[in-house]
Amino acid sequence: MGVRVEATPNPNAMKFSSDSIIFEGTNSISVMPGDTSEHAILNDLMALEEVDNVFGYQNFITVNKQFDVEWDNLTSKVLEVFEKYNL
Repeated sequence: MGVRVEATPNPNAMKFSSDSIIFEGTNSISVMPGDTSEHAILNDLMALEEVDNVFGYQNFITVNKQFDVEWDNLTSKVLEVFEKYNL
């Protein structure tokens, strides 16, 4: 088990990749503010007030933060959500 955190070209987005498959199939999942998902992990991430939106595909989730939030404060919260799901 392990989650890798990778920067993206967008400074407001970070990619969190798991060694495990999070989402089966070939469809991506995107959750915007005010939306919910059938995937509890995405709903839990969106419940973090610092998160703006999320995008998931197979073994990764890209988290987009609110503009005024620092990654130093948010990364550990996101990783706690991943740990909750044993990823």
